[in-house]
Amino acid sequence: MLQRVLAVSFAQVLRSVFVILLPLAFISLIAWATAGSITGNTSDPIRAAIWLWLGAHHLPFHLNGSTIGYLSYLPIGAMLIPFFALRVGFAKALSKLHGDFHNVNSVRTIFAGQYALLATVLALLSRSVSVSPQWYLTPVFTFVIAYLATLTAGSKVRFSQAASLATRVIAIALGFAFIVLSLLIFTNISTFKNISIVLQPGIFGSILLFALNAFYLPNAALAILGYFTGTGFAIGAGTLVSPFTHRLGELPALPLLAVLPTTSSRWALLAIVLVIALGAALAIWAQSSSTTTLIQSFVLALIALTFLSYLASGSLMTPAMSAVGLSIWKFTLSIGVELAIGIALVVLLPQIRIRVKR
Repeated sequence: MLQRVLAVSFAQVLRSVFVILLPLAFISLIAWATAGSITGNTSDPIRAAIWLWLGAHHLPFHLNGSTIGYLSYLPIGAMLIPFFALRVGFAKALSKLHGDFHNVNSVRTIFAGQYALLATVLALLSRSVSVSPQWYLTPVFTFVIAYLATLTAGSKVRFSQAASLATRVIAIALGFAFIVLSLLIFTNISTFKNISIVLQPGIFGSILLFALNAFYLPNAALAILGYFTGTGFAIGAGTLVSPFTHRLGELPALPLLAVLPTTSSRWALLAIVLVIALGAALAIWAQSSSTTTLIQSFVLALIALTFLSYLASGSLMTPAMSAVGLSIWKFTLSIGVELAIGIALVVLLPQIRIRVKR
C-alpha cells in the first residue's frame, strides 16, 4: 500500500512541476533566442526556467554576475501558480488511489515531502557562478506551499474558531488595502501608460510586464496597509514612505510604482480607526466562545501578519535596493497594538462602567 501511495504521489508531483516548468522553459528559450549571448549556451534557458519556477515559491537568490546582490523581494502573487498546480496534482493523486490509504494526512505529508525533495534537487542542479538559489531554504518553502495546497484538496479540513476569526480579520484588512490599491491604479492610469511606453517592451514583453505587475499586487497591497497603519514602507536603502516621512531615491521603472504618494499625509492615519474597529469586531466575534479563543485568534493573526510582512519585504538585487517593502517588526507591532486597543475597548470598557456604577 505504501509503495502505491509513493508511486502515485511522485507521478503527480512530477506532473505538478513540469506543468509549470515546461511553459517557463519555452518563455526562457524565446527570451534567450531573442536577446542573444556571446558566452551563453543552450543550458541557460533551462536554468532560467528553473530559477523562475523557484522564484514563484518565494525562494531568494544570491547574484554574483554583472549585478552583485541578493534577490528576496519576490512577487507574492506568483505563489498562486505552484499552489493551484499542486492542488490539482494532489486531487488527482487521491482520485487515482481510490481510498487505498489509511490516513489522508500521511498522503499529504508524502506528497509535500516528495515535492520539497525534487525542488531541492532542482535548486542544487541549477546553481551557476552568477546566480545561486538558496537551496537550503528550498525544502522549507516548497514543503509549506505544497502542504497548504493539499489542505484545500480532498476531504475538507476543519479549522478552529480561533483560526477562522484570525483569517477573517486578515481578509478584511487585506480587502481594504486592495480596494485602496484599485482606486490608486485607476486614478494614476495615465502614469502607468507613460511608464509602459518609455519601457517599450514590445508585444511579448508587454505580456510579461503585465504579469509581473499583476503578481506584485499583493506586495503593493501589504505596503499600502503598512502605510495606512503608520509604519510605511521602503523602496531602497535609506528610503521611507509613510504618513510622517516621504523620502525616496531612484526608483525602478515598474508601472505599479505609479501608485506611490507624492508627499506625506497625516490624514492617512485616520485609517488606524478602522484597524482599531477591526480589533473591536474580533473581540465581539469571540465573545460567544471564550477569552482563550480571543487570545488565540489575536496571536494567530499576529503570526500570520508577521509571515505576510516577511513575504512583502526583502532586497531587490542591488545595494541601492537592499531594503524594499515593509519593516517586519514595525508592521506587526503597529497593527498588533491597534488591534489590541480595539479589543481592550470592548473587553475593558463594560467592566469599567460596572465599577463606576458601584
